Formats: sequence, C-alpha cells, structure tokens
Amino acid sequence: MARIGEVQAPAATRDALARGRLRASLVPDLLVEARRIVNTVIAGWHGRRKRGIGENFWQFRPYVEGDASRIDWRRSARDDHTYVRDREWEAAHTVWLWADPSPSMLYKSTGAGVSKQSRALVLALAMAELLSRSGERIAWPGLTDPFTARNGAERIAAQLMHAGELPAKPDLSDIRRFCDIVIASDFLDPVEETMAWLDVLARHGVRAHLIEVADPAEETFPYAGRTEFTDPETGDKLTAGRAEMLGDEYRLLYTARRHELAAWCKRLGWSFTVNHTDRLASDALVRLHMAMTADGGYAGLTGSGHAGLAAVGGRAGKAVA
Repeated sequence: MARIGEVQAPAATRDALARGRLRASLVPDLLVEARRIVNTVIAGWHGRRKRGIGENFWQFRPYVEGDASRIDWRRSARDDHTYVRDREWEAAHTVWLWADPSPSMLYKSTGAGVSKQSRALVLALAMAELLSRSGERIAWPGLTDPFTARNGAERIAAQLMHAGELPAKPDLSDIRRFCDIVIASDFLDPVEETMAWLDVLARHGVRAHLIEVADPAEETFPYAGRTEFTDPETGDKLTAGRAEMLGDEYRLLYTARRHELAAWCKRLGWSFTVNHTDRLASDALVRLHMAMTADGGYAGLTGSGHAGLAAVGGRAGKAVA
C-alpha cells in the first residue's frame, strides 16, 4: 500500500535540537501566512465594542434623563433628539497563546495541505496579529510575559525562532483570572491527562479556547492491508497484517476522546473547536472570534460536526504506511 502519511521532521524526531531548528525554519513563512489569513477575516473582527473610558469614538445614543455622559450638541442639532457620544472601552485584556510543539504535531498525511504543527503555529500567530491590532496584551506561556505591541505577532515569532527546547506542556499556574488562553493542539494524550493539565486554569477562573488540530487521515483511518504504524512520541512501531480490521474500533476511540474533551469544556464555559489540516485555517479563527466575544464564554463550537460517543483514554496512533 502506498504511504499515506509521515512525520515532517528530520530523521531524529526525538532530538529536541532538530525539532527546534525545524520550527525556526518554519516560523518566518508561517508568520507571512498568518498575516495573509488575518487580512481575510479582519473585516469581521471587532475590538472590545463596549462603552467605557477611552479615546476612540464608538457610537451616538439617545440621551436618558440622569445620564452622566456629555451631550453631543452638534449631533443633537441635526434632528429633534438629544444624543450623547460614547467612547469605546480601552482597558487592555490579556490573552495567552500556545501551540503544541510535541512530535505528534509534525504528522502530515498526503490528503493534508500542511502538518499539524504548521497549522497550530499559523493559528497562534494569526491570533497574535489580530489581538495586537486590537490593542490587547498577549503572551506565550514559558516564552514571554504579557505585553502590548502593534507588532506582537512578529515579536512572538522571533521568540519562537530563537527558543531552544520548548516544554511539551508549559506550566499554566501563573495565568490568572479574567485572562483568556488559546491552545492549539491535537489533544491526543489521554483525556484524563489533558484535563489534569488544564485544571489549574479552571481553578483560577481563566477562560480557555481549545482548537483541536486534526489531520484527515487520523480521523478517517484510511489504512488497509499490511501497514506499519509509528508513534512519533516514542518511536514504537506496530505492524498490522490487515489494518482495515482496526478501523471501526479506532474511529470509535478517536471520536469518543474528542466528545469527552468537548463536553468537559462546555461544562466549564470554555470553547472547543476542530480545525482540519485539509481545510482553511480562517475557519477556526472565525469560530474562535465568535467564542471570545460571546458573553456566555462557550459558544458551542464543535468544528465540522464530528460527534463522539463516550469517555476514552490513550493516544491515537499516527501511521507511516
């Protein structure tokens, strides 16, 4: 059977230095791609859109008796109504961004346009660009402290290029209440491990937005015949004489893991969406924007409607066939 997918990395995939060099070589082009994607969605991206202290005009609204806001007499002179001028609230909000650097993210099947690592980095950098343009504070756990800058995406890209080995799961305990965090990963670790890692965010009152980056081959399991599977995390190999016999059970476990994680996020008021590497990255940004601007926090985002079934543990396999 023809090869369906492979890990997009140097031969020594467990070598942190090799993975770091690969990431550094990808970042400049991915920053360009992120900005291109931002330009396609920026028309629908709004800032805080709340009345408050600030310098920028937001809206005129009818005057109500007892309103402490200053009347705008020039606008009021145009008709028989009295209006006040509202400014837009400009208190900066902190949003943390993180893209999974683990070896499993380097996987790319022949049906995908990019590797999962490339897509996750593009999404993180695109969010950095959008948030920076809106004047928000952004940060990357384990890499930067929160900062405000119009070139925020470029600054984070530079940090990623020069960073050495990045932790598989950064310490999230310093992220505090009223912050948001965007996490792009394949979330293929056992669900219990993922929940235990993210539990500190729930306890601190942080609102999280999870983007599951999925390769189409991981979801559909298109393998048949004699197939050798390799775990990018450990290098362990499994040879299946008739891979198609594993398909039904694999898909059951794969979708159940997703369902379990999505349901947990919903209970916490977090958002969860799926972005496939054979589809547009801008789809995830639009859903993420809806979730981050929704008053209720969780916007019920589930990607393309792939429903799960039950709780599951374990890491779904990647195939090199």
